[in-house]
Amino acid sequence: MSDIPSDLLYTETHEWLAENSDGSVTVGISDHAQEMLGDLVFVELPETGSHVDSHEDCGVVESVKAASDVYSPLPGAIESVNEELEDSPELVNDDPYGRGWLFRLKPDEDLPTDELMDASAYAAFVAEEE
Repeated sequence: MSDIPSDLLYTETHEWLAENSDGSVTVGISDHAQEMLGDLVFVELPETGSHVDSHEDCGVVESVKAASDVYSPLPGAIESVNEELEDSPELVNDDPYGRGWLFRLKPDEDLPTDELMDASAYAAFVAEEE
C-alpha cells in the first residue's frame, strides 16, 4: 500500500496539498501516483508568477511508461516551483511528500474542503481504483 500521510489533503487526480503557515499551499503528487507512473524522467512545472485556475492542468510528470498532467487543486498564483526537479525528477519517486514537492501557490480562496479528501478518504479512493 502506498504511503498516505495523515496531515495532507488529496485530490481525485492524485495531487496532495499541504497548508503552510504563511497561507500558501504546497502541491505534489501522491506516492500512489508516482508508483503508478514508475521512474520519472522529466517534470514540467508552471511558471512562477503565473495564475492557475482550479482543476487546470499546469504541469506534466513524465516517466519511462507514461506522461501525466498535474492539476492545480485550487485557483491561485504560483509563488515558487521546485527547481531541483529540473535536474533530478527522480526526487518525486524518492520523496514525493518531501523533496519531491512540485509547486507552491497562494490561493485565491479558502480550500474547497468538500472537493478534497483526508488521508482515510484518499486511501479508500485508491483502493477502489485498484
